Amino acid sequence: MNSPLALTLLGLVIIGATVGVLLRGKTHPVVAMTLIPFAGALLAGSGLAEISEYYGAGLDRVINVVVMFIFAIIYFGILADVGLFEPVITALIRATRGKIVLVTVGTAAIAVVAHLDGSGSTTFLLTIPALLPLYQALGMSRYVLLTIVALSASVMNMVPWAGPVGRAATVIDSTPNEIWQHLLPAQAIALVSVLIVSAILGVTERRRLAKTGVGSTTVDVHAIADDFASAQRKERASLNLTPRAGTWTVWANAAITIALIGVLVSGVVTPAPAFLVGTAILLVINFPSLDAQSDILRRHAPTALSMAGVILAAAMFLGVLDGTGMLEQIALSLISILPAAVGPYVHIIIGLLGVPLDLATSTDAYYFSLLPIVQSTAEAFGVSGMGAAAAMIIGNVIGTFVSPFSPALWLAIGLAGANMGKYIRFAFPIAWVFSGVLVLASWAMGLLV
Repeated sequence: MNSPLALTLLGLVIIGATVGVLLRGKTHPVVAMTLIPFAGALLAGSGLAEISEYYGAGLDRVINVVVMFIFAIIYFGILADVGLFEPVITALIRATRGKIVLVTVGTAAIAVVAHLDGSGSTTFLLTIPALLPLYQALGMSRYVLLTIVALSASVMNMVPWAGPVGRAATVIDSTPNEIWQHLLPAQAIALVSVLIVSAILGVTERRRLAKTGVGSTTVDVHAIADDFASAQRKERASLNLTPRAGTWTVWANAAITIALIGVLVSGVVTPAPAFLVGTAILLVINFPSLDAQSDILRRHAPTALSMAGVILAAAMFLGVLDGTGMLEQIALSLISILPAAVGPYVHIIIGLLGVPLDLATSTDAYYFSLLPIVQSTAEAFGVSGMGAAAAMIIGNVIGTFVSPFSPALWLAIGLAGANMGKYIRFAFPIAWVFSGVLVLASWAMGLLV
């Protein structure tokens, strides 16, 4: 099966079937992204030796990303377990002084700090139980809380150890660090913008509450901060971990983390060895015994290996589509039907539709199925793979925690006692406008060429 039409159709069937299985949510992504392309390669006439070569080529593209994910998850898991971020969050809660606009802006700042590890579940577990009592005491909407946390976490999802950048890196054959460095101007604008949006939501809430007369004008933010700190200590105690005591460990953890982020921004070292070395240092600093170090690794291994497994399976998916020539034929078919005036902007169009697409696809489907086609098509019109990936990341990442396909979002909805439909109606237009403005600003800065 070597004709261009046959390869195009079979490639579309593989992509469509994979997306369909992922959307149903009945099977793990590892199963879908392994068996479907494997079967497709056999139908294309490839032998087992050829399929092995396809997978080997795909594996070469993803291995550094896999290593980065494993050790980045463990690294930030250790910091959460020893409570490094707790003083920052409690200080920010106290700094709001119960003023509504300061509360919304402070919520964004807290969520940005909490999402340093790139895990949505961790972010929601840290922020919503801590801040919901404050919102309730002031009569503020829980949907404002959810939206601000979701937007802030989404902006932080541009870091290299978060899922979107890692997935995109495997597709365009780049490193997560290179993509992050390219995205830094957009992320800087996004961080400032999320504070502005939070302030606007705060002003809106203040006006709403002034009209309704609901809520309290005096809130003991110190008590709320103390309750959060106490809950965190109890949570850590329940883990039966035995970290070293002493203020010096806190300063050492902070110094190592700042140094690590500095190294990543500078590009001196790639993320995989940086997080490997950083994790090893944190284990020695925080856990004195072999048993304690083994316990912490076992604690975070399921999360780390789950993400790593998805990326390793993506090597089969991408390797088959690329190695058999299906991806190239799909791109050529699209180019032949696209108007010449539209071709150079196909990645920007998809980027502007990123948030709605997040409601219709899973993260894996978006990056592993749609991005390869868009990249190949855009490159034919002179757009770099980095430009195509940047457009799709910037456009889509803001909607990460608006989509009901995000398991972490369901956790957030449960923690806040909210309704998913009402949340989407509130958050979706805000996220889409935010995303669209960010894509256009990035285009104007020359990041999407």
